[in-house]
Formats: sequence, C-alpha cells, structure tokens
Amino acid sequence: MLESILIVDDIPENLSLLHESLDQAGYQVLVATNGFTAIEIAHRSQPDMILLDGSMPEIDGFETCIQLKASPMTEHIPVIFMTGLTETEHIVKGFQVGGVDYVTKPLNIDEVQARVKTHLLQARLMHQQKQMLDATGSAILSMNMDGEIIWQTPVVQGLLTQHGIDITHFRKSINHWLKALFQQSYQEEMLHGQYGHGHQQLQLNLLTKLKEGQLPKHVLVQIKEQTHMPSVEEIAQACPNLTPREAEVMHWVTLGKTNRDIAEILELSPRTVNKHLEHVFEKLFVETRTAAVLHVMSACQN
Repeated sequence: MLESILIVDDIPENLSLLHESLDQAGYQVLVATNGFTAIEIAHRSQPDMILLDGSMPEIDGFETCIQLKASPMTEHIPVIFMTGLTETEHIVKGFQVGGVDYVTKPLNIDEVQARVKTHLLQARLMHQQKQMLDATGSAILSMNMDGEIIWQTPVVQGLLTQHGIDITHFRKSINHWLKALFQQSYQEEMLHGQYGHGHQQLQLNLLTKLKEGQLPKHVLVQIKEQTHMPSVEEIAQACPNLTPREAEVMHWVTLGKTNRDIAEILELSPRTVNKHLEHVFEKLFVETRTAAVLHVMSACQN
C-alpha cells in the first residue's frame, strides 16, 4: 500500500513541484490550497504525513497544525512545515504547535524527500511498536517531556479506572518523577517509581533506554499493580547470607526508595547505604539494583 502525503500550499508552483517529485518517488499525493481544506482532507483520508506551508491567508499553517493536533483522528500524523520565514521564532513556533521538522523555501527537493523518508520511517516504527504493545495486554503509555500522554495501551485506562485515579494528577506525578530522574543523571535507582498510597499503589517502570546528556522526545512507561513487597524478616530468611542491616536496606530498595531516601529513613549517610548495597550485590551475585530486587523477590516467593 502506497504511503500518502498531503501537501498544503496556496502557491500553485510549489504544489506542482512537490506533487511531481513525490509522485515520482512512489508516494500517493493529496493536495490542499488552504488550512480549512487540509483539515477536512486529513480527517477524511488519514494521510501518513503532511507537508504544511507556514504562511497562508485566512488560517495559517501554525493554526492549522494546532487544530490537527487537537483532534484525536489527526493528532498522530507527522507535520513538516514549509516556510520562507527563516527567523528563529517562526521555526520554534512550528515545533511548539506540533511540527516534527521544517524545510525552507525555495525548496530543495532532495532535502524534502530525505526528511519525508526519515519521518515516515519513524512514524511507521512507532505505529508498529504501538500495535505490538497493544497486543501484549501490558499497561504501557508514551509521554512527551511536558507530561502529556501521546498514546496508551487499552489496559492503562482500565487500570487507572479500577484504582479510581485522577488522570490529571497522575500525569503531573509521572512528569515530576521523570524530571527528577533526568536531574539525577539517569541513576538506576530512579528508573522505578510509585504512584498512590497504601494498598492503592502502582509501580512505574521506565522502559525507554536513556543516554547521558540526551533528552528523549518521548518515553515509554509501564504501569503495574504493586505486588506484595517482602518485609525485612522475609528477606533475611530468604537470603540468610545478608546481614540484618543489608536486609533492611534491600527492603526499602524493593519499595522503590532511592539511596538518599533510605539514608534518611535508617538515619545513615548515603555513602553507608551505597556500601551496604555493594555488599548485597556481591553476596547475591548481581550487578544492579534491579537485578537485586528481582533476586530478592524470587527468593521470597519460593
């Protein structure tokens, strides 16, 4: 099936040039000469991408993009802005309203085709990833760095409804957790969080692999119902080679507490907590906090 591209421009010469080049490249090309028509065509035909002129009469490209992104039917379609407005504020505005990229006029056809190919591939991979995650039955959502949920698997809504969770508060809490994670230089202890209190706690797991110094555009977060966490006594019994203090530290680690949190709870220095964890890793033959938690949870269930 041919991938379709909607070109939106009020200048016939630009439409003709783009239509011919994209048609020769093997794409199905749709055309609109104003923002209102573009919105109508996008809803009816569901193109795979939109090339959108930033400067048009009546309704400009920026407002057109805002309306497209506000609709659940078209919010997922990647938009590349075409504009002769090379000033920084217009480029920034294009990204702020939801554009994924921009090209400047006069258009370089080779550049346009390269950018189109790249963003179509990214959109296709993301769509395939979403389909696979939907099929797993896992509660996974994708968020951008503003705390907005881009999409979620069907299980997420059921889980939040079951626990009576307010979605606005939930989004703010996850966003706060993500910001804290980035500020802590992606420390492993921060990759797992919690939401709620008492018996209504949900476990949050960051699935996106992070790179030092690189802020991702969006991340995947898994939500799981909080399972029973072993007590200090249960850990000590299941892992007899751990000292009482090490078992105590691991208890708080399984509850998702950071080293600083554990230090405050146990009235220790963070350095001492680190030392205890180093000894735990050696005794359990693991290298990370996550592996230690999995080992302890497994041992306590046997």
